[in-house]
Amino acid sequence: MKHAGPVALEQLTGLIIKIRELPGLAERGTGIFYRKGTAFLHFHEDVKGIFADVKIAGVWERFPVTRPAEISAFLARVRSALN
Repeated sequence: MKHAGPVALEQLTGLIIKIRELPGLAERGTGIFYRKGTAFLHFHEDVKGIFADVKIAGVWERFPVTRPAEISAFLARVRSALN
């Protein structure tokens, strides 16, 4: 699964804007976020859709973020991980 390219990231503009508003994250490249100097969140794409990888409690977890319901669930999980 390859990292999300410009077209996929463009589709995630609304989500990326919401992530930028979360405290404690630094965006090092479009859609690539770090927390406390460590990689925390980035995106991938393949024929099945767009996915977000998030490091939660030191373990990478993958979430689908293609559909609105998936995005809502993903954001809730990221907010929880940051608290």
